[in-house]
Amino acid sequence: MYTIRGATTVKNNTEYEINEAVQDLIKKIINYNDLQSESIISFIFSTTEDLNQAYPGKAIRDIGFVDTSIMCLQEMKVESSLKKCIRVMLLVNGFKSKKEINHIYLKDAKNLRKDLNFLSEEK
Repeated sequence: MYTIRGATTVKNNTEYEINEAVQDLIKKIINYNDLQSESIISFIFSTTEDLNQAYPGKAIRDIGFVDTSIMCLQEMKVESSLKKCIRVMLLVNGFKSKKEINHIYLKDAKNLRKDLNFLSEEK
């Protein structure tokens, strides 16, 4: 088993924008890592406290992940942290080396982990 991380941001705290951002992030993680939906064991989401109009898990259910475990958490409040941010960690069945994993960070979140092997939305 291995994990894939990702994050994105939204401009507005609306159900529509949160759902769109989550679905875009997950689709890119799946595509850039050549995943089959059956290999994804679980999704763990966290959002900053300024996002309260939608659960990220609902967006995942809406694109077909009805039998996959999903947990949604609120991040602790840190004064200087990135605002309106959604983070995710997928637990995947299988094996990939760390160099083969593409962590996906989009929008303002791409500045969070410059040390990781990740693809930004420009690629």
